[in-house]
Amino acid sequence: MIAPRQAYLHYVDGDSWAAPIRRLYGAVDEEWQRERMTSLLHRHYRRFGAERLLLVSAPGRTELGGNHTDHQHGRVLAAAVHLDCLAAATPNGTDRIRLSGEGVDAEIDIDCTQTRPRPEEEGTPQALVRGVIAGFRERGLATGGFDTSLHATVRPGTGLSSSAAFSVLIGEICNLLFNGNRLGPLDLALIAQSAENGFFGKPCGLMDQLACAAGRILHIDFNDPVQPVMEVVDSCPFTSRYCLAVVDTGGSHSGLTDEYAAIPGEMSKAATVLGQPFARGLAIDQVRAGLPQLRRQAGDRAILRLFHFIRENDRVMEMVEALRAGDTGTYLQLVRASGDSSWRLLQNCTSRTSSEEQGVPLALALTEMFLADGAWRVHGGGFAGTIQVYVPQELFEAYRQHMEGVFGSGCVIELQVGRPGVCAILPDGRLLPAGQEG
Repeated sequence: MIAPRQAYLHYVDGDSWAAPIRRLYGAVDEEWQRERMTSLLHRHYRRFGAERLLLVSAPGRTELGGNHTDHQHGRVLAAAVHLDCLAAATPNGTDRIRLSGEGVDAEIDIDCTQTRPRPEEEGTPQALVRGVIAGFRERGLATGGFDTSLHATVRPGTGLSSSAAFSVLIGEICNLLFNGNRLGPLDLALIAQSAENGFFGKPCGLMDQLACAAGRILHIDFNDPVQPVMEVVDSCPFTSRYCLAVVDTGGSHSGLTDEYAAIPGEMSKAATVLGQPFARGLAIDQVRAGLPQLRRQAGDRAILRLFHFIRENDRVMEMVEALRAGDTGTYLQLVRASGDSSWRLLQNCTSRTSSEEQGVPLALALTEMFLADGAWRVHGGGFAGTIQVYVPQELFEAYRQHMEGVFGSGCVIELQVGRPGVCAILPDGRLLPAGQEG
């Protein structure tokens, strides 16, 4: 699958380039993408002297529905986005993995035979690389040294799973270079999740990694979290009238670990009171019937969070049905209901750590006052970070300027959704997804 650098340069410069690239990046400026790839190819040659290489792209993801449901074996609706990690990779015949890139904080040079977690690397790209290599070795898969040049448009801190995209990217490079692309999206996602949990120090479910690896718009059922059931939702009717975006409120996630951990902790504690290890399978009537015991043993907030999970889990199916029916109005009503539930019941919009930094509820309130039409909700983990908005196309620029006046230039990030998952870009114009033969 490795091809000459000149073959890639000829492909990127040719007329056949645009059609497959639109599958990855949608309506985003094609000439900018052409320049981006050309620059990456030249930079890879200057840095590593590589005349043969492979281009790989791993998308970020956005959560469309199912806020804090995956860790309770629930359902989610997620989509791959056009913002990605794009890499040129070349095997180097050594045990060294060397990475140089834009969008990554540091140059990386590690020994791929050293696969124990290192506490001093927590929170760094080095930890993710080391964790992915460890995951391959634990499964008896081949690894080796390679040189990689990277350009990332999915930025850390924007709620689009940059760490998951990076982990999946490294996994797919190993998959392609040393394992004949035999691993599919689920295997890559499980390896990436293990790297984030055990090496990077980020407790997370599997939704982020699976959405990055599999791509498209996915309904994922985590009733069996080791073998989740995925189905593609091909219809996306809202794009004809609305712009989908996230708004980065600029809040810091530092000091919020306890607040994040309390959500699955309280849900599981309340479910245990009712005789189950997780909230999946509980009904509202069961919770109501057990209120006296739940209040004594789990507390009121845990009850509210159970109510959120049960209704949100059902809401995901309603959102899928609305998308497939082309019913944008119902879909956006469900998006607003999801956001309202997260704010009132799940309570992951306001943080107790700082009364002065409440960017998420401020952004939601400003959006609600600005828009008479559309939808808005907290995006992802909550407490700080991003909200998700659906803005009528004719109002999008005015909305962008309004929010940038509060949260700073570039805070509104428009998204194209539904692209393929992690894949190799071949110089004949084909996209090769994980697990498929070339």
